[in-house]
Amino acid sequence: MTAAPIVTLTTDFGTRDAYLAAMKGVILGIAPDARLVDVSHEVAAHDVTEGALALEAAVPFFPAGTVHLAVVDPGVGTARRGLAVVTEGATFVGPDNGLFTPFLEGREWRAFELTAAEYRLRTVSRTFHGRDVFAPAAAHLALGLKPERLGLRVEDPVRLHWSSVRETHGAVAGTVLHVDRFGNLVTSIRAEAFDAFGALNIRLAGRPLPFVGTYGELEPGQAGALVGGSGRLEIAVREGSAAARLRARRGTPVVVSRSSPVRRVRRRP
Repeated sequence: MTAAPIVTLTTDFGTRDAYLAAMKGVILGIAPDARLVDVSHEVAAHDVTEGALALEAAVPFFPAGTVHLAVVDPGVGTARRGLAVVTEGATFVGPDNGLFTPFLEGREWRAFELTAAEYRLRTVSRTFHGRDVFAPAAAHLALGLKPERLGLRVEDPVRLHWSSVRETHGAVAGTVLHVDRFGNLVTSIRAEAFDAFGALNIRLAGRPLPFVGTYGELEPGQAGALVGGSGRLEIAVREGSAAARLRARRGTPVVVSRSSPVRRVRRRP
């Protein structure tokens, strides 16, 4: 028995209005057996970076073949493209504005512009491509449509610049990318960038912080750095907000460096 296709949804729509329900209705009208999974609809309005991070954190845990529909789309109705991006384990549908940056490393992907009229609604609103363009495309892909039927190949999808990290001998410099609902600071520095360093020095805007394995190793109210569940370096305050306590936000600089061994000075007798 073939398993029902999975379609995830990630948006900045919230749940107060009917936007999300309309998108789900379109998907189920085309693929009635699809299993719809909500990743998040509380992405900050128009915040493409936050949407990309939500996808990065969730997508690796879904079965191969899942279709991930993401709509954080401040450029809706403009010349920005709609895309289907196909990787080895997943397919993504949404605006070409950097949402899919985490999955565009190397060349293990193919992207197609959503231009074929037969795979969108008959009437397309310039202000709601999530319902009229992206949802139908995601539903058809979930049913097994070959992505090349959606439109021409795209070789230059938009990428966010968030992933750039400066590496020098014994140090890695990045920035805060996101403040989560707990006030934790998610950074652009991945754990593999400093795995070989051994003992670490970590500074947030010049302020030294201890490196720990988990939140509970900090004292209540104490700030520290750790590797979060998505594999990125995070700054946290136990039972508090690191953003508020440390007065940090997106763009605040973070540096991880190799700890220098303490030199012992010999005293003359």
